[in-house]
Amino acid sequence: MKNMKKIAVIGSNMVDLVTYTDRMPVAGETLEAPDFDLGFGGKGANQAIAAAKLGGEVLMLSKVGDDVFGPNTRANFVANGIDARYVETAAGISSGVAPIFVDAKGQNSILIVKGANKHLSPVDVDRAIDDIRACDLIVMQLEISLETVYYVIELGLREHIPVLLNPAPAVAGLDMEKICQLDMLVPNETELEILTGMPVQTLEQIQAAAKFLIDAGIKKVIVTMGSKGALLVTEKEMTSVPCPQVKAKDTSGAGDAFIGCFAKHYVEGGELIPAMEEAVIYASLSTTRPGTQKSYADIDQFEAYKRFL
Repeated sequence: MKNMKKIAVIGSNMVDLVTYTDRMPVAGETLEAPDFDLGFGGKGANQAIAAAKLGGEVLMLSKVGDDVFGPNTRANFVANGIDARYVETAAGISSGVAPIFVDAKGQNSILIVKGANKHLSPVDVDRAIDDIRACDLIVMQLEISLETVYYVIELGLREHIPVLLNPAPAVAGLDMEKICQLDMLVPNETELEILTGMPVQTLEQIQAAAKFLIDAGIKKVIVTMGSKGALLVTEKEMTSVPCPQVKAKDTSGAGDAFIGCFAKHYVEGGELIPAMEEAVIYASLSTTRPGTQKSYADIDQFEAYKRFL
């Protein structure tokens, strides 16, 4: 019998190489940038850290390289209270890295090198099956192989564990038969456009694109819309959750902050809208601070922030 609500995050880790610049260089141009930061990131790791900082119990499945970043990444999971027994090393492979460029308005452009993340396989998932069965929600992204993503979706269906997929970075041509076995899909606007091939410039267009996925067979679609909040679409419901207006310094990792916070509150309360309401506030707070994981508030900081809204 499960006594505590637990989240399994099966996904990526990266080392973020963040350059802050007044503007992006054009092709062939060299610019001096005013600042640089190095930190832990990767969509899977970010989501796991956000949930854990808010008091969630998190099991992490991931792969690191056998370089200098690997042991530090694993130690970071442990330091944040995450069960990292299944964060394993891929021999002869580099760790994943993410060069991130942040402009003066806080908007970011990101490159990712998957590295060891590509080597997280169904065999690795099978080794952790007993611990996964003890979880109440599985969270995934697309910074690992699609073979593993599809395998976990089928595992969740077979084991009656809901699966949340953040389709990031988005790829066209996902196997819709597999995707429709998900409990919920959580794209941002850009990812929604890539998945559906439909425009997403207005709220009405976003609603139509999300409804297209529901009509295709996906049970729940939650679209994260940055400063416009988030949108829930199901077969019977279409509800927008507004976001507090803040002065953003760095939007890197805000979507991951949303998902980590949402997952923690959803497994505890079982309600979508209340979990989304917490998540949009938490994500907005993260944009007021530089970096990805280091911008995530712990539970005490988050509660204090909410009191001042």
